[in-house]
Amino acid sequence: MDRGTTTQPTAHRTADPLRERAAEVLWTNWTGTSTVPSRALYPHQWSWDSAFIAIGLRHLSPLRAQLELETLLAAQWGDGRVPHIVFNDAVPLGAYFPGPDFWRSTTAGRRAGAPGGVQTSGIVQPPVHALAAWLVHRADPGLSRARSFLARLRPRLAAWHRYLMTARDAGGAGLAAVLHPWEQGMDNSPCWDGPLSRVEPADPGAFRRADLDHGAPGDRPTDTDYGRYVRLAAQYRDQGYEDAGRDPGAFSVEDPAFNALLITSEYALALIEAELDGTERGSSERRERARALTDTLVARLWDPARALFLCRDLRSDRLITERGVTGLIPLVLPALPPAVAAALVRTACGPHFGLGGATRLVPSYDLTGPAFDPRRYWRGPAWFNTNWLVAKGLRLHGELSLADGLRAAMLDAADASDFAEYVDPYTGAGRGARRFGWTAALTLDLLRKEEVRT
Repeated sequence: MDRGTTTQPTAHRTADPLRERAAEVLWTNWTGTSTVPSRALYPHQWSWDSAFIAIGLRHLSPLRAQLELETLLAAQWGDGRVPHIVFNDAVPLGAYFPGPDFWRSTTAGRRAGAPGGVQTSGIVQPPVHALAAWLVHRADPGLSRARSFLARLRPRLAAWHRYLMTARDAGGAGLAAVLHPWEQGMDNSPCWDGPLSRVEPADPGAFRRADLDHGAPGDRPTDTDYGRYVRLAAQYRDQGYEDAGRDPGAFSVEDPAFNALLITSEYALALIEAELDGTERGSSERRERARALTDTLVARLWDPARALFLCRDLRSDRLITERGVTGLIPLVLPALPPAVAAALVRTACGPHFGLGGATRLVPSYDLTGPAFDPRRYWRGPAWFNTNWLVAKGLRLHGELSLADGLRAAMLDAADASDFAEYVDPYTGAGRGARRFGWTAALTLDLLRKEEVRT
C-alpha cells in the first residue's frame, strides 16, 4: 500500500479495470494537498467532498487521505466552523461563482475568527469529518500514530462539533440548524422550496453563473433559485457571519441528514478519543451524547405517518412535508429505535424511493412528488454519497441483501457513467460532472467489499 508520494502511486494496481479508473480520477484531481471534486466545475476544495474522498483515498494512499483532511481543517475558523469551500488562489476568480471575492472571509469573517492566510466561504457543510478521520486512521494505524494524525485533528474536530451543537442550535433542542441550502449539501432539494420562497432573489445582473459553462441548464438549479442562494449568502456575509443571538430569519432548518452525520461523527470522535487516551471515560460521554441526540432527532424530525424523517422549518416550527433522501440517512445511526429503522427500510423500498424495485439507485427526492425531475440537481437524480450512506445504514440494521444489491447497482452506475456526479435513478444515465471525486472514491471503498464500521 502506498503511504503517499509525490508521483502517482503504483502499488494499488490490480487486474480490476474499474479500480484502476477510479484511482486515476483521484490522482488526476489531486492538487498536491487536496482533491478537487471536478477539475472543471468545482476547482477548489469542498468540505464534505473531501471527507468522502478521504474515505476512498485511504485505500490507495493513507498519507494523502490524511493530508486531505489536514488541509481542510487547517482552514477552520476560530469559532470552530469548518468552511464549505477552501479556495485555491491559483484558480482564476471567474472560474467559480461565488468565489473568494464574494465571500470576503478575511474581512467579513474577522469577528468570527476566519483565518487570515487562506480564503474560504463562510458557511458549512455536513460534518462527516470525524468519521472520515477515524477510517483513515484505521487504514494505516502505524503511519497515523507516527504522524500524530489523530492527536492533531482531535481538538479541531471537537471544536467543530461544539460549534454545531451550540452556535447552530437555533431551535433550542440540541440539533444543529442549517442557514443555507448549500450547508445541507443537497442544495436544490424540493425540501427547501417552502423556506426559500420567503427569500427575494438577487438581481440576476449582479452575478454570473460559472456552473452553466460546464453543465446543461436542465441539470442545474434554475436562475430564480440560484438568485435566492446568492441573496441568502450575501445577507449572512453582510452580518459578519455571526450566529450569536440570530433569529431564525428567512431560512433556518433542522435537517435529518446533517444531524445524523453529526451524530455518526460523534461516535467516531468517541473512538478517536479512546484511541488517544487509552480509556473509555471521555469517549463514553460522547457515545451517550450521540444516543441522546438520536432520541432528539426522533422526537423532533420523525413523522410516523410518512414513516420518514422530515426537515423542520424553524421559522414556522413545522415539519416540511416533502420527502427527500435526507429522511433516509438516519439509518446510519446504531441507536435508532428498531421500529423506526424497520419503517425507514419499508419507505426506502416503497413507491417513494423504489429501492430494489423501480429504481437502480435511491433517488434524491420522492419519485411520486410533484417536483420530481430525474435530471435536475438534487430534485430526483441519485447521488453516490447518499446511496453509500443508505447502504451503510441497511447493513447496520441487518438488511444485508438490500445493501448488497445497492452496492452492486452503485458500482454498475459508476462504471457506466464514467463516475458521474449524479445519475438518473431509473436508467443510471450520468448527469452533471464526470470523473467526479467522491464517486470515484466511494467506488474504491465499495470495491474493497468492506462495510464501514464506527
